[in-house]
Amino acid sequence: MLLHLDASARRASFSRRLSRLYAETWRAAHPQAAYVHRDLATHPVPHIGEAWTELCDHILRHEITDITRYREAVRSPAQHQAWAVVEPLLDEVVAAEVILIGTPMYNYSIPSALKAWLDQITFPRMSLEGRSFVVTSARGGAYGPGTPREPYDHQERYLRDFFNGHFRVQDVTFIHAELVNARLDPALAHLREQHETSLAAALKEAAR
Repeated sequence: MLLHLDASARRASFSRRLSRLYAETWRAAHPQAAYVHRDLATHPVPHIGEAWTELCDHILRHEITDITRYREAVRSPAQHQAWAVVEPLLDEVVAAEVILIGTPMYNYSIPSALKAWLDQITFPRMSLEGRSFVVTSARGGAYGPGTPREPYDHQERYLRDFFNGHFRVQDVTFIHAELVNARLDPALAHLREQHETSLAAALKEAAR
Protein backbone atom coordinates (compact mmCIF):
# COMPACT_ATOMS: atom_id res chain seq x y z
CA MET A 1 0.00 0.00 0.00
CA LEU A 2 1.03 3.58 -0.67
CA LEU A 3 0.08 6.04 2.06
CA HIS A 4 0.15 9.53 0.55
CA LEU A 5 0.13 12.58 2.84
CA ASP A 6 0.04 16.26 1.85
CA ALA A 7 0.72 19.05 4.32
CA SER A 8 0.91 22.25 2.29
CA ALA A 9 -1.60 25.00 3.07
CA ARG A 10 -1.54 25.88 -0.64
CA ARG A 11 -3.87 23.93 -2.90
CA ALA A 12 -1.61 24.45 -5.94
CA SER A 13 1.73 23.93 -4.24
CA PHE A 14 4.96 22.52 -5.60
CA SER A 15 5.15 19.88 -2.87
CA ARG A 16 1.67 18.68 -3.82
CA ARG A 17 2.59 18.68 -7.51
CA LEU A 18 5.63 16.52 -6.79
CA SER A 19 3.84 14.13 -4.44
CA ARG A 20 0.98 13.74 -6.92
CA LEU A 21 3.42 12.88 -9.72
CA TYR A 22 5.22 10.36 -7.52
CA ALA A 23 1.92 8.77 -6.46
CA GLU A 24 0.70 8.52 -10.06
CA THR A 25 3.96 6.88 -11.13
CA TRP A 26 3.94 4.47 -8.19
CA ARG A 27 0.31 3.48 -8.74
CA ALA A 28 0.93 2.85 -12.45
CA ALA A 29 3.76 0.51 -11.47
CA HIS A 30 1.65 -1.21 -8.78
CA PRO A 31 -1.88 -1.30 -10.23
CA GLN A 32 -3.12 -3.92 -7.76
CA ALA A 33 -1.79 -2.19 -4.65
CA ALA A 34 -3.94 -0.19 -2.24
CA TYR A 35 -3.65 3.59 -2.09
CA VAL A 36 -4.71 6.00 0.65
CA HIS A 37 -4.46 9.78 0.44
CA ARG A 38 -4.73 11.97 3.53
CA ASP A 39 -4.71 15.77 3.26
CA LEU A 40 -3.36 17.01 6.57
CA ALA A 41 -3.92 20.66 5.69
CA THR A 42 -7.55 20.35 4.62
CA HIS A 43 -8.44 17.76 7.25
CA PRO A 44 -5.91 18.26 10.05
CA VAL A 45 -5.52 15.72 12.80
CA PRO A 46 -5.80 17.16 16.32
CA HIS A 47 -2.78 17.85 18.46
CA ILE A 48 -2.06 15.31 21.17
CA GLY A 49 -3.64 15.89 24.57
CA GLU A 50 -3.15 14.60 28.09
CA ALA A 51 -4.98 11.33 27.40
CA TRP A 52 -2.50 10.58 24.60
CA THR A 53 0.39 11.13 27.01
CA GLU A 54 -1.24 8.61 29.37
CA LEU A 55 -1.34 6.04 26.58
CA CYS A 56 2.29 6.76 25.85
CA ASP A 57 3.27 6.43 29.54
CA HIS A 58 1.48 3.09 29.86
CA ILE A 59 3.19 1.72 26.74
CA LEU A 60 6.57 2.87 28.02
CA ARG A 61 6.05 1.63 31.61
CA HIS A 62 4.90 -1.80 30.48
CA GLU A 63 7.55 -2.07 27.74
CA ILE A 64 5.00 -2.67 25.00
CA THR A 65 6.86 -2.65 21.69
CA ASP A 66 4.35 -4.60 19.59
CA ILE A 67 2.16 -2.06 17.81
CA THR A 68 -0.77 -4.50 17.79
CA ARG A 69 -0.76 -4.38 21.62
CA TYR A 70 -0.98 -0.58 21.98
CA ARG A 71 -4.73 -0.86 22.51
CA GLU A 72 -3.98 -2.46 25.90
CA ALA A 73 -3.08 1.01 27.17
CA VAL A 74 -6.67 2.25 26.73
CA ARG A 75 -8.55 2.30 30.05
CA SER A 76 -10.40 5.58 30.70
CA PRO A 77 -13.09 7.30 28.58
CA ALA A 78 -10.65 10.08 27.70
CA GLN A 79 -8.10 7.51 26.59
CA HIS A 80 -10.74 5.84 24.43
CA GLN A 81 -11.30 9.20 22.71
CA ALA A 82 -7.56 9.67 22.21
CA TRP A 83 -7.22 6.14 20.83
CA ALA A 84 -10.09 6.78 18.40
CA VAL A 85 -7.87 9.43 16.80
CA VAL A 86 -4.68 7.37 16.88
CA GLU A 87 -6.00 4.01 15.68
CA PRO A 88 -6.98 4.81 12.06
CA LEU A 89 -3.81 6.87 11.54
CA LEU A 90 -1.61 4.10 12.91
CA ASP A 91 -3.45 1.41 10.94
CA GLU A 92 -2.70 3.28 7.71
CA VAL A 93 1.00 3.54 8.54
CA VAL A 94 1.30 -0.12 9.53
CA ALA A 95 -0.45 -1.23 6.32
CA ALA A 96 1.76 0.88 4.07
CA GLU A 97 4.85 -0.27 2.25
CA VAL A 98 5.69 3.29 1.24
CA ILE A 99 4.76 6.47 3.10
CA LEU A 100 4.84 9.48 0.76
CA ILE A 101 4.87 12.94 2.34
CA GLY A 102 4.42 16.10 0.33
CA THR A 103 5.45 19.02 2.51
CA PRO A 104 6.75 22.56 2.20
CA MET A 105 9.43 24.03 4.39
CA TYR A 106 7.77 26.51 6.73
CA ASN A 107 10.05 28.69 8.86
CA TYR A 108 13.02 26.36 8.35
CA SER A 109 11.02 23.28 9.43
CA ILE A 110 7.75 21.42 8.72
CA PRO A 111 4.11 22.53 8.92
CA SER A 112 2.40 22.06 12.26
CA ALA A 113 -0.19 19.85 10.53
CA LEU A 114 2.52 17.33 9.68
CA LYS A 115 4.03 17.55 13.15
CA ALA A 116 0.61 16.83 14.70
CA TRP A 117 0.29 13.69 12.56
CA LEU A 118 3.77 12.53 13.54
CA ASP A 119 3.00 13.08 17.23
CA GLN A 120 -0.24 11.07 17.03
CA ILE A 121 1.36 8.00 15.44
CA THR A 122 4.63 7.88 17.40
CA PHE A 123 5.11 5.82 20.56
CA PRO A 124 8.18 4.71 22.53
CA ARG A 125 10.54 2.21 20.90
CA MET A 126 8.20 1.49 18.01
CA SER A 127 9.58 0.13 14.77
CA LEU A 128 8.44 0.62 11.19
CA GLU A 129 11.36 -1.31 9.74
CA GLY A 130 10.76 -2.65 6.25
CA ARG A 131 8.93 0.46 5.10
CA SER A 132 10.15 3.33 2.95
CA PHE A 133 9.56 7.05 3.34
CA VAL A 134 9.58 9.46 0.41
CA VAL A 135 9.41 13.21 1.04
CA THR A 136 8.66 15.63 -1.77
CA SER A 137 9.25 19.16 -0.62
CA ALA A 138 9.30 22.77 -1.74
CA ARG A 139 11.59 25.34 -0.14
CA GLY A 140 11.58 29.09 -0.65
CA GLY A 141 15.37 29.28 -0.66
CA ALA A 142 18.29 26.96 -1.30
CA TYR A 143 19.28 24.72 1.61
CA GLY A 144 21.33 22.02 -0.07
CA PRO A 145 24.90 20.99 0.86
CA GLY A 146 27.34 23.85 0.65
CA THR A 147 24.73 26.62 0.48
CA PRO A 148 24.84 29.51 2.97
CA ARG A 149 21.47 28.41 4.40
CA GLU A 150 22.34 24.75 4.82
CA PRO A 151 22.67 25.15 8.65
CA TYR A 152 19.06 26.38 8.78
CA ASP A 153 17.60 23.26 7.19
CA HIS A 154 15.51 21.80 10.01
CA GLN A 155 13.15 20.16 7.54
CA GLU A 156 15.13 17.33 5.93
CA ARG A 157 17.46 16.93 8.91
CA TYR A 158 14.55 16.73 11.34
CA LEU A 159 12.54 14.23 9.28
CA ARG A 160 15.54 12.04 8.49
CA ASP A 161 16.49 11.93 12.19
CA PHE A 162 12.87 11.32 13.18
CA PHE A 163 12.37 8.38 10.82
CA ASN A 164 15.64 6.80 11.89
CA GLY A 165 15.49 7.64 15.59
CA HIS A 166 11.82 6.84 16.25
CA PHE A 167 10.93 4.35 13.52
CA ARG A 168 14.29 2.69 12.76
CA VAL A 169 13.81 3.49 9.09
CA GLN A 170 16.81 4.52 7.03
CA ASP A 171 15.21 3.98 3.64
CA VAL A 172 14.27 7.63 3.15
CA THR A 173 14.28 9.60 -0.12
CA PHE A 174 14.01 13.39 -0.32
CA ILE A 175 13.03 15.20 -3.51
CA HIS A 176 13.39 18.97 -3.19
CA ALA A 177 12.25 21.84 -5.40
CA GLU A 178 14.28 24.78 -4.15
CA LEU A 179 14.21 28.56 -4.56
CA VAL A 180 10.46 28.67 -5.24
CA ASN A 181 10.37 32.20 -3.82
CA ALA A 182 12.38 33.31 -6.84
CA ARG A 183 9.01 33.33 -8.63
CA LEU A 184 7.71 36.06 -6.30
CA ASP A 185 10.51 37.83 -4.45
CA PRO A 186 12.21 40.57 -6.51
CA ALA A 187 15.34 40.10 -4.38
CA LEU A 188 15.58 36.50 -5.64
CA ALA A 189 14.59 37.15 -9.25
CA HIS A 190 18.15 36.58 -10.44
CA LEU A 191 17.89 32.99 -9.13
CA ARG A 192 14.81 32.10 -11.17
CA GLU A 193 16.83 29.98 -13.58
CA GLN A 194 18.32 27.98 -10.71
CA HIS A 195 14.81 27.43 -9.37
CA GLU A 196 13.59 26.16 -12.74
CA THR A 197 16.55 23.78 -12.92
CA SER A 198 15.82 22.50 -9.41
CA LEU A 199 12.13 22.05 -10.17
CA ALA A 200 12.83 20.20 -13.40
CA ALA A 201 15.22 17.85 -11.62
CA ALA A 202 12.68 17.23 -8.86
CA LEU A 203 9.90 16.45 -11.34
CA LYS A 204 12.19 14.06 -13.20
CA GLU A 205 13.14 12.31 -9.96
CA ALA A 206 9.50 12.04 -8.81
CA ALA A 207 8.51 10.50 -12.15
CA ARG A 208 11.46 8.11 -12.06
